[in-house]
Amino acid sequence: MIRKNLKKSDLNTLVALLFIAVFALSGCAIDKKANDKRPNILFILIDDLKPALGTYGDSIAITPSMDGLAAKGMRFDMAYANQAVCAPSRFNLMLGSRSSSSGIYGFGQNFRDFYPEATTLPQFFKEQGYHTESMGKVFHIGHGTYNDEGSWSVPHHKDLVIEYVDPASKEEGFTREEALFSNQSAKGLPRGVAWESPEVADDAYADGRTAARAAKRLKELSENKQGDQPFFLAVGFARPHLPFSVPQKYWDLYQTENLPMPTYEKAPEGAPPYAVKRDTEIDQYKPVRPSSEQDPFPLELKQKLIHGYYAGVSYVDAQIGKVLQALEESGLDENTIVVLWGDHGYHLGEMGIWTKHVNYELANKIPLLVIAPGVSQPGTVTSQLAETVDIYPTLVELAGFSQPSVEQPFDGTSLVPVLRNPKAKISDHAYHCFPRGGRLGRAIRTDRYRLVEWKKIGEPIESAEYELYDYQDSAVEIKNIAADNPSVLAEMKEILASHPEAVPSRPANN
Repeated sequence: MIRKNLKKSDLNTLVALLFIAVFALSGCAIDKKANDKRPNILFILIDDLKPALGTYGDSIAITPSMDGLAAKGMRFDMAYANQAVCAPSRFNLMLGSRSSSSGIYGFGQNFRDFYPEATTLPQFFKEQGYHTESMGKVFHIGHGTYNDEGSWSVPHHKDLVIEYVDPASKEEGFTREEALFSNQSAKGLPRGVAWESPEVADDAYADGRTAARAAKRLKELSENKQGDQPFFLAVGFARPHLPFSVPQKYWDLYQTENLPMPTYEKAPEGAPPYAVKRDTEIDQYKPVRPSSEQDPFPLELKQKLIHGYYAGVSYVDAQIGKVLQALEESGLDENTIVVLWGDHGYHLGEMGIWTKHVNYELANKIPLLVIAPGVSQPGTVTSQLAETVDIYPTLVELAGFSQPSVEQPFDGTSLVPVLRNPKAKISDHAYHCFPRGGRLGRAIRTDRYRLVEWKKIGEPIESAEYELYDYQDSAVEIKNIAADNPSVLAEMKEILASHPEAVPSRPANN
């Protein structure tokens, strides 16, 4: 028998060969798993977009592209920004950190000054071997929207945020907001107009150019310019941010008599005076009067501003449609996660408030759409509460990676269980904050209530003032019911107490 003729050394050799063969086979399996095609990520960021979309039940908004995108994946009906202003909200997204954890609440702060080794969302994917690229308004570092070089494989492609095409819109020359958004001094400069609608092509404005560039890059990526390397492509759009500068054809989509006008234009009864603002930001544009003049806006002005906002929404929707069409035509859509995110909500005169910068529902509720092939089902909707900081860990898990160990605070929770099952519950509240009147307002939103705690950071809890609102009674805040509902107030305060004391604001550098 062969067995009898084997020497001990031969037997050892055979065992070794068998071990090598088994190891090689298992190694092949490991290599195959490691080399499986990771999903691409297309991240669409939109400035100042509240859920004024058809898919969210807005019967006036003309948004076929975003509505169509929602039909392919999951719509989050209760998603919230962590701070209702552009720069901090984008830091919340990119760092996975709430403002009250990072201490970054404003425009004049660069997170790298405080967290030099921070790992941003795109940087994480870059470090995992992804090609990362961005265009349009993505980061908002400083008012001139500097970028973060460490996040991208190639230089960021920047375009304008504040832009006029019609010479009549800036008869007095270079405007205050144009200067601010290009990091120049605005001192003594005139205001530009709040809206314009010249008869021009889509690419006369930055968003049209950004869409064209994104479509071109998707085509190139599909042609294997990066081989089998997956990509993270961030595409940022400026409208419907002020000024409402859009081609005439989008203005013509809406008729004045059909526009939704604010029905309640008073501050909430019993709210602290510093909790409310009127028209900061919008008063930097003509013909809006300075905020020191507290008379209500005349009807015609309100109509023009609301018309401009909706025209801006439809304009950006058309640009997003071009990007999504390019993704589909490239054949990349079957292995590409798509996220559409608005950086915060928006007030259009409701409660007498214009734009954002407050802790109320309309300023903080955001559109969030996620299309995750093989995970989310087409046309699904969830009422699970979600926050901007949840997006970072969600994408990490969707791409098959473990959650990272990072220098910065990391506050989010993955939404993947919700993408798999719209009824899954991962949290009973969302959290956001905003500094006003020398205090920080920390807020929690449950499925029914919102609590806002106002106090100076570091001061005893006894110094706090509270707002409490019940959304079963009204979609907007009409009366602060904190004093009338001690049991609900106590329950909400207990939830808020699960969050640590806020970090003081970091120093501004630009």
